[in-house]
Amino acid sequence: MQKSIRLLLVGCAVAFTLFAIACSPEVGSKAWCEKLAETPKGDWSANEAADYAKHCLFE
Repeated sequence: MQKSIRLLLVGCAVAFTLFAIACSPEVGSKAWCEKLAETPKGDWSANEAADYAKHCLFE
């Protein structure tokens, strides 16, 4: 019984991760630029900052 609960939890975690990834706007899209512009700059990763500069500032 415990094994099936663990398998169910892992399956739910995988499904949630895939759902979250599918709902994220594509990097460089207008929606992505707008979403990142609303996010505090201190919360950006180095990759996000570089992608923002590349796709949103220096189109």
